[in-house]
Amino acid sequence: MNHFDFLRVAAAVPRVNVADCEANATAIIEQCGRLAGRAVRLAVFPELCITSYTVGDLLHSRTLLDSAYAELHRIAAETASMPIVAVVGVPLNMNSTVVNCAAVISSGRIHAVVGKTYLPNYNEFYENRWFTPADANSTIFVVDGVRFGVEICEDLWAPIAPSTHLALAGAEVILNLSASDDIVGKRATLENLIKAQSARCCAAYVYSSCGYGESTTDVVFDGKAIIAENGAMVVSSERWHTEAFAEVADIDTFALRRDRLHHPNFHFCAERENSGREFNYIDVTPAVQPLPAHELLRGVNPHPFVPADDSRRQRRCEEIINIQTFGLMRRLDFTKCTSLVVGISGGLDSTLALLVACRAFDRLGLPRTGITAVTMPGLGTSDRTLVNARDLMDELGVTSREISIVPAVERHFADIGHDPSVHDLTYENSQARERTQILMDIANQTGGMVLGTGDLSELALGWSTYNGDHMSMYGVNADVPKTLVKSLVEYLAGIAGSDRERRTLLDIVDTPISPELTPADAKGDIAQKTEDLVGPYELHDFFLFHFMRTGASPDRILFLALQAFGENYTRGRIIHWMRVFFRRFFSQQFKRSCMPDGPKVGSVSLSPRGDWRMPSDAAASIWLKRIDELEQEK
Repeated sequence: MNHFDFLRVAAAVPRVNVADCEANATAIIEQCGRLAGRAVRLAVFPELCITSYTVGDLLHSRTLLDSAYAELHRIAAETASMPIVAVVGVPLNMNSTVVNCAAVISSGRIHAVVGKTYLPNYNEFYENRWFTPADANSTIFVVDGVRFGVEICEDLWAPIAPSTHLALAGAEVILNLSASDDIVGKRATLENLIKAQSARCCAAYVYSSCGYGESTTDVVFDGKAIIAENGAMVVSSERWHTEAFAEVADIDTFALRRDRLHHPNFHFCAERENSGREFNYIDVTPAVQPLPAHELLRGVNPHPFVPADDSRRQRRCEEIINIQTFGLMRRLDFTKCTSLVVGISGGLDSTLALLVACRAFDRLGLPRTGITAVTMPGLGTSDRTLVNARDLMDELGVTSREISIVPAVERHFADIGHDPSVHDLTYENSQARERTQILMDIANQTGGMVLGTGDLSELALGWSTYNGDHMSMYGVNADVPKTLVKSLVEYLAGIAGSDRERRTLLDIVDTPISPELTPADAKGDIAQKTEDLVGPYELHDFFLFHFMRTGASPDRILFLALQAFGENYTRGRIIHWMRVFFRRFFSQQFKRSCMPDGPKVGSVSLSPRGDWRMPSDAAASIWLKRIDELEQEK
């Protein structure tokens, strides 16, 4: 396991010859060598891979059992110098019975064997004919400080799988040696089962099932190498391989441990379910150090709030929009409010809020004219955003109003004695507060409520004017980060009711993000660009996700960011903007402590009533100190 708490594992599927133990052992040894060369530290092979699973009544042949035993020891001897733990399937003669076993091997030793607890004896399976079930598995193994447990095939399908108790006793990785034949529809069911068990166990689940070379007398095995982690699929092999193959991935034990720490019911359940059970812990860490891993063998999504897959992204977008819509519907329904006021800037956040408002009114059977959309051009408003705001309001059929804030702000500057040529915080925040005052007063006029538009990224950075755009009666975007807001608007553009609406939404997506609080340039274009001032939102959303979701330290975040963004950002730029993130995140908590209500949509939330409780005077010093150290390191 490297400095950042990743363990490299493999689900290996060798090609077998039925009942040819010597050839099968040679194939396992060769595959161990190849995997060790890829810096794999822990590898699991299929059930009964030394003999093959489909040997039938030959399992009661002394000749076969003796050969399997001898080849098991040869595997141990010939992998002794390899920096890898191999877990292989073998039938063993124990007290005049045969047990279906998994042998855990490293450094030339067979450390222990684990027997199969639950034997399938239905449909095409009749293991009771050959095997005796083992007692409940109570052995947990340790490699490089990571605990892992082992179960075999049918154990996973039991109502209470042995892996459940192993995980509750500390196993962070579960290995499954399997012989799962293929019938129509079974693969999808199996993948769902593996993901579900990894989620219940808050663990990684590494599954290997036998493949080509097994007898096809009655059934067919396509070979499966599947790795899941805490409910998510890490990798699932393609089907119908005819040669040996393996799927390799780096397990994020840091994230697993954080989730177990964060969810106390995991430990409450362990105290209840494992009461009276005793477990053995065996350290099987190879004596030989692993080869260095030069790259991380798992995907690191640069946009962790946005699924990379198109179909998943569309489903995610529709689900989030429905959460936002239902949240707003209930608030309107409870307050008997039929009037909503929302400020429209021509930017992403206010666009999403207005679209959600329209959906909520449609679902409630309310006319969209009850939505008063107000665009308020100010001292920095560009022609592009103003036109898009007008077009959007017109196309959606809401009640639209346009109120320039320039006269009021100029009068305010005169009242407080501020020089309007000085474009400082007073200059900017006065405009934001004037806009909020207008919205609040119009809400009073119409008997309505003000809909907030600020997003999660802005809350994290404190990129809002306190008691200005920071305030509303309900904030539908409060749990939606900026990168996701963009995806949501793109999605809504794809299902827009007209070409004009679609074109307007796509142009809003392409418009530079800006509060437009300082004058536009000589061409009337946006001069004040948010990402030039506080940094790229894709970086800040990345920092936010890994800091909040797994409690990652600055050095771990840097490591992951370098993997995710490649050459898009230099190490120095990532460190620079990470310092900005942590400095602003801590210093701006006071704004989050009094934020309006809003619906939670994902696993990262900053609501002071829900997911995040932090004092406003918490110091960022230890995080900033570590960032300083990273900057000084070569």
